[in-house]
Amino acid sequence: APRGPPPPAGKMSAPGGGSRLLVQYVVLRGDLARAPLSWPLGALVAQACHAATAALHLYRAHPDTAAYLEDLGNMRKVVLQIPDEAALRGLATRLREESVDHTLWLEQPENTPTCLALRPYPRDEVRSHLRELKLFK
Repeated sequence: APRGPPPPAGKMSAPGGGSRLLVQYVVLRGDLARAPLSWPLGALVAQACHAATAALHLYRAHPDTAAYLEDLGNMRKVVLQIPDEAALRGLATRLREESVDHTLWLEQPENTPTCLALRPYPRDEVRSHLRELKLFK
């Protein structure tokens, strides 16, 4: 059966007729960029790309993900920094406990957690889980 027209450009209708901006948050380990690990910039960017792509794929059936992908030119991503592996694992546990859809990216073959990405969400729905984190530098 036809589903009707797609949602408008990267947004979904909200109750009351407004629209809400969808954002995909990516959280990358800051310690990977510093000594002694000192990963190259390209490797860090790849980790963020892997996590973001995996989250979009895993949650592709969610209406917010579908709406986010409708207008590729207006996708919004925010890349945040977390101190280290323990903090990243802790965040993943809290997100799981709060039923926040995300994926934790494990670099292979070492099975090392490097990054996590949420599926696209309205900013206000997930801000409280990420407010302590700063933009990745």
